[in-house]
Amino acid sequence: MSPVLAGVLQLLALALALALAYRPLGDYMARVYSSKKHWAPEKWIYKAIGADPNAEMRWPAYLRGVLAFSAVGVFFLYLLQRLQGHLPGSLGFVSIKPDQAFNTAASFVSNTNWQSYAGEQAMGPLVQTGGLAVQNFLSAAVGMAVAVALVRGFARSRTGELGNFWSDLVRGTVRILLPLSLIAAVVLVACGVIQNFAGIHGVGQFMGGQQQWNGGAVASQEAIKELGTNGGAYFNANSAHPFENPTPFSNLFEIFLILLIPFALTRTFGRMIGSVRQGYAILATMVTIWLGFTALMMWTEFSHHGPALQAAGGAMEGKEARFGIGASAIFSVATTLTSTGSVNSFHSSYTGLGGGIQLLGMQLGEIAPGGVGSGLYGMLIMAIIAVFIAGLMVGRTPEYLGKKIGTREIKFAACYILITPALVLGFTALAMALPTPGHSMSNGGAHGFSEVLYAYTSAGNNNGSAFAGLNANTQWFNTTTGLAMLLGRFLPMVFVLALAGSLAEQQPVPATAGTLRTDKPLFTFLLVGTIVIVTGLTYFPALALGPLAEGLAS
Repeated sequence: MSPVLAGVLQLLALALALALAYRPLGDYMARVYSSKKHWAPEKWIYKAIGADPNAEMRWPAYLRGVLAFSAVGVFFLYLLQRLQGHLPGSLGFVSIKPDQAFNTAASFVSNTNWQSYAGEQAMGPLVQTGGLAVQNFLSAAVGMAVAVALVRGFARSRTGELGNFWSDLVRGTVRILLPLSLIAAVVLVACGVIQNFAGIHGVGQFMGGQQQWNGGAVASQEAIKELGTNGGAYFNANSAHPFENPTPFSNLFEIFLILLIPFALTRTFGRMIGSVRQGYAILATMVTIWLGFTALMMWTEFSHHGPALQAAGGAMEGKEARFGIGASAIFSVATTLTSTGSVNSFHSSYTGLGGGIQLLGMQLGEIAPGGVGSGLYGMLIMAIIAVFIAGLMVGRTPEYLGKKIGTREIKFAACYILITPALVLGFTALAMALPTPGHSMSNGGAHGFSEVLYAYTSAGNNNGSAFAGLNANTQWFNTTTGLAMLLGRFLPMVFVLALAGSLAEQQPVPATAGTLRTDKPLFTFLLVGTIVIVTGLTYFPALALGPLAEGLAS
């Protein structure tokens, strides 16, 4: 079987598996967030934290809950890293230095999972499992809660109440992420992913001598790493490591986990607003972009010029032989179109145009299907921009899902889409202008610029993957990428929740003959075009200096 055909068949199998899981999971999540009942373990949690799960919150109170909970998470994860050398379960590793501890705490709480530390060579099982894996659950649950709050803003009327943050957080963790992660971990163990607390031990080599290897609770962390679109790996080599991703089947299963919840949330959205057709329109937009990017990535990596590359069947540099080009391309697009820092190949070794596709996927806002929760609310923001543009074209007041998109709403949406580009381009410009950050670059020219642009694009969009040709473990990059991650995560949430509150206060507007049908293919094409044009106008100059220049020169 040719490598191209193998890649296409894997893509078809992945799409079929996602289609089979879409409806039951989406409907289940809608029931979870709409239920009035609380499970007994949930009641214990509410009692422990002193929260009233039945108290409705307006958007400022909901936002305070998000920010306060996340701030506590940053503090405790930072403290755990700083005390590692004095705690049991450290395997003899020293405490993490202050700037790196701040970067890692900001990374995992913001669902970015950028890793400037050396994985199993820097952290023991206490920090990995008790700190990082816990935040993999909680940061994902926060993103889902904010998305559900925005959906309620569309579904409700004449009230500013968006639900209860603590109830949404706990339910997302207990009823969705925990059971799915348990099932996924069992499957991964069956695939050969390790799950133990063996610590450091020697392994004999074929040529004599021993090599030191770490054990660890890898399968459990791998499951939520992918399901929560986190990406924080137990091992430094991430999903290229055979202990995390041993076989082609485990590789495809991990891609399935990455895409599962973000795609299914469109069904949840349709159910909660009372129109599954609206959910299908959002899903169609996500699928169109995802398939388009995957096809482009496979084309660039299979058809690259050069005798060595042609002899290998494509651009195999930096890719695992057990996966090949097709599976690596599918994995790469899945992670960069979602907020997942997981990688099974060396992104810096992709072709110039391939690296550009990875960058553009993140710069779209990671909305196809995007991160857990963040992908849905990011896509709904773009839908508001799209109906606003359509309203300007026909001279009508724009409406979306029965809510008028007025001056207030469009200001919130505009602020949302401007925050991340300002962070990414601003920090990239500073890093290129100052002499100290330049010492971290292992390459010059267009590729060196792409490394820096990728780092801040990954941080500002809460992705977490890296080009890996850049030494980001410096005070400059640890501090600035940490700030980009926190601001890129929580500032947009301010405007998402403010928009949700504004929409919930409105009285529904009845549809008329002139109302734009947002559940039709025409709207899907309009939305895709809006996303591509807005992103292109924002990032094209930077992309032209980096991956486009490199790709055209090769």
